[in-house]
Amino acid sequence: MASVPSLASTVQQRLADALSAALPEAGSADPLLRRSDRADFQANGILALAKQLKGNPRELAAKVVGALDPGAVLKDVEVSGPGFLNITVSDQAIVETLAARAADGRLGVPYADKPGTTVIDYAQPNVAKEMHVGHLRSAVIGAAMAEILEFTGEKVVRRHHIGDWGTQFGMLIQYLVEHPHELDHKDDKAVSGEEAMSNLDRLYKAARALFDSDEEFKARSRDRVVALQSGDPETRAMWQRFVDESKIYFYSVFDKLDMKIDDPDIVGESGYNDMLAETCRLLEESGVAVRSEGALCVFFDDVKGPDGQPVPLIVQKSNGGFGYAATDLSAIRDRVANLGASTLLYVVDARQSLHFKMVFETARRAGWLNGDVKAVQLAFGTVLGKDGKPFKTREGETVRLVDLLDEAIERASAVVREKAQDLTEEEIAERGAQVGVGAVKYADLSTSAARDYKFDLDQMVSLNGDTSVYLQYAYARIQSILRKSGDAKPAAHPELALAPAERALGLHIDRFGETVAEVAAGYEPHKLAAYLYQLASLYTTFYSECPVLKADTPAQVENRLFLCDITARTLHQGMALLGIRTPERL
Repeated sequence: MASVPSLASTVQQRLADALSAALPEAGSADPLLRRSDRADFQANGILALAKQLKGNPRELAAKVVGALDPGAVLKDVEVSGPGFLNITVSDQAIVETLAARAADGRLGVPYADKPGTTVIDYAQPNVAKEMHVGHLRSAVIGAAMAEILEFTGEKVVRRHHIGDWGTQFGMLIQYLVEHPHELDHKDDKAVSGEEAMSNLDRLYKAARALFDSDEEFKARSRDRVVALQSGDPETRAMWQRFVDESKIYFYSVFDKLDMKIDDPDIVGESGYNDMLAETCRLLEESGVAVRSEGALCVFFDDVKGPDGQPVPLIVQKSNGGFGYAATDLSAIRDRVANLGASTLLYVVDARQSLHFKMVFETARRAGWLNGDVKAVQLAFGTVLGKDGKPFKTREGETVRLVDLLDEAIERASAVVREKAQDLTEEEIAERGAQVGVGAVKYADLSTSAARDYKFDLDQMVSLNGDTSVYLQYAYARIQSILRKSGDAKPAAHPELALAPAERALGLHIDRFGETVAEVAAGYEPHKLAAYLYQLASLYTTFYSECPVLKADTPAQVENRLFLCDITARTLHQGMALLGIRTPERL
């Protein structure tokens, strides 16, 4: 199916043609069309033109109206104020456009003009460490952006840059060498994520205590780091056990988050080891990095510390060890050269913005990022508690992600149970998980990523207000109406006049494609969440003002069922792009 032009783009085209016809001296001018509360659209581009042509804006506007071809799309165009055009489209055009959308599996949403390849780096947990609420935002925002970009035709490569390397592994591996059964599984049964994490947690605490209290163990641990970095097979095998055990745990958390993560997508810090020395050599030979007090550094004019001295990006430490910068720069080389990336998108905490600014600038100087390849940090703010302070447990610990999700699911299950008429316990549990996890994701995604947001479960699972539960109930209500419709089937009737609530709903549904394009271009999933909330709100108004199954005529029943159906499909598609399920019954 071809994409369906939105009413806004059709009106824009008609106006642009009329401008060229009425005012050929204006060249190709932009009518500056926007949504209006006085009519369906308002065009105010004539004001700027009148200035340019030194004419009277009202007279020019009248000329443009005279040159307009209304066709079946435009119902009314009036000149208002100092030369605005107020434009109302016909009811027929609204229904015909929606019918064209309904005939397409993609709802008429176009693919991007020039899709490229985006490598998206998100959900970066650490091996042998518990995932906490801070990992939530990276995972949820990253997964939504991956879905949205793929829907627009972009080739998306997912990368989970897990923390699986570094000096702390010397301590862990040495402890495992001396206590070889600490990560053994009791029998052949599959180990749960919870068990895997408690194994790792127990081992980590024991190793840490020994490391802090026993100088000889500390020395052995440091030797073990050298063995790990030089590729000693026994040490590498032990390291792999930590990675494998951690993956059991990661996958169980991502599974609970209803997120798909594939093994090949996990390329941790260790994946770039073989490139680190070469990255340093290339930077030093090209003069991008210089030796300073034995360390390999990159300096920037605009990055200074509190003392006013320049703060460099350290690529290699004076003892020969490599920092995060070396790994991040090697990852850029790999993603551009081997994965063919045209965009590198990093979903990373805003507190790391300076690091990434320096890394990206270094990669630009080295020529790895250029006019054809851009790097973007989709920086996100902090998760706060209800009190507006960083979210912690009562004991002041970081909140475990699993506990948070379990509690959300529990709250949501209570809400579902209260409303559910004919659901079995099994169905309540399944819907509770979909509603609870959806609520957590939506609360995150409906806030602009750059802002901090308050984690308030009571608010998140509320049936009222801007929550995913409100959207899921709107969807389930439509499914219930469609089930009860008997012989009447959804069918578009462009010949019918529309009530104000039908028009408002129809015009908003028509904006879905434009919204998706804007969200993909600016990496702003909160704009999609806002669109969907408004869609559900407009549907609620329509539902209360326009009887569906009891409408006046059979044609009106079919047309309203058609509006219900396309609303549901738009909600379903939009929620899926955010990674949120829409249950058929609630």
